[in-house]
Amino acid sequence: MEIRRTAPGAYRIHGRGIHGLAPPDGVLDCGNSGTAARLLAGVLAGHTFSAVLSGDASLRSRPMRRVIDPLMAMGAEFVTSRDGRIPITITGTDELLPLDWSSAVPSAQVKTCVLLAGLHASGTTTVVEPCPSRDHGERMLRGFGAAVSTAAVDGSLAVSVEGNAPLRPTAIAVPGDVSSAAFPIVAALLADGSEVELEKVGTNPTRTGVLDALRAMGADIDEEPVAGAGAEPMANLRVRGRAGRLRAVDLGPEYAPRTIDEYPALAMAAACADGVSRFRGVGELRVKESDRLEALRAGLVAAGVAARVDDDDLLIEGTPLPRGGVRIESSLDHRIAMAFLILGTACAEPIEVVGAGTIRTSWPEFGADMRRLGAAIDTGTAAP
Repeated sequence: MEIRRTAPGAYRIHGRGIHGLAPPDGVLDCGNSGTAARLLAGVLAGHTFSAVLSGDASLRSRPMRRVIDPLMAMGAEFVTSRDGRIPITITGTDELLPLDWSSAVPSAQVKTCVLLAGLHASGTTTVVEPCPSRDHGERMLRGFGAAVSTAAVDGSLAVSVEGNAPLRPTAIAVPGDVSSAAFPIVAALLADGSEVELEKVGTNPTRTGVLDALRAMGADIDEEPVAGAGAEPMANLRVRGRAGRLRAVDLGPEYAPRTIDEYPALAMAAACADGVSRFRGVGELRVKESDRLEALRAGLVAAGVAARVDDDDLLIEGTPLPRGGVRIESSLDHRIAMAFLILGTACAEPIEVVGAGTIRTSWPEFGADMRRLGAAIDTGTAAP
């Protein structure tokens, strides 16, 4: 496959079609990205060669069984290291079977993995989820001409794709990542008198739980849609901070599929809100880049904020001025690192994050960009 950079932030990709990839020369290193590992597994399952997927220490601790099981049911073969975790060796086939797969946990990564494998199967592949998860995969596949359909089934959502149909090339406009945008948004909300504008942020409704939650907390966030955004809607967001304005919120489990990566930022807002916030049904935080549920609880308590875990719920009692003045481990998790650096800007004493270099995973310029906005984040505690 040929990938060429044509301008800053712009790439031209010459694809090889269904079943068209060549065997890799070595191990495919996915770094810290669970998304890369799981989606690549779906693509590789439809090719007649073996490939090894690996990654960093954090990725090697994350579950892969949830994608291995459906891909094996379609005919791919796997050799795993332990408990179905990477490194894994995938041996695909050009005779993948179509599949009807019910996922117990709504997961966009699992769904998209199976749909990508389904492109290489003869027939219709369907994934059934208990509730809708993020739908970037379906939107992108439709843009390439894939026959993707959705249907309600007994209170669940079924997403199907027709296999072995040719795909057409297309232009894709990638919006700003709302998961990353959540951090400067919360930082602005915690700074009295601040006003920050973020341009072309993705506002896909399966991803905007964080904006809905912050507005429920009393956040002042204006949204101006960007015209001609394409399959993925985007908007310019204007955020205004007012000290003491945020109030506690009780978020039901229905928020989790569209907010799961934004809970670290939301937890920092809850830490400074009036009252006790409860995030329900967030057990999936335990199997992210770290055990985010425990990392958030422990870090907040260390910073002087009352927090506890009740089964799969996270409860946070806000305070207008958290104590801070502590060192917090990032747990090799970029979102945990960014979250507590943001909280540190609202504390009586600064917070030092150990291992904040992991922020490079998703936002290499985070420290510099936040300082440009006026945040007191030192280069010694932020990512380079």
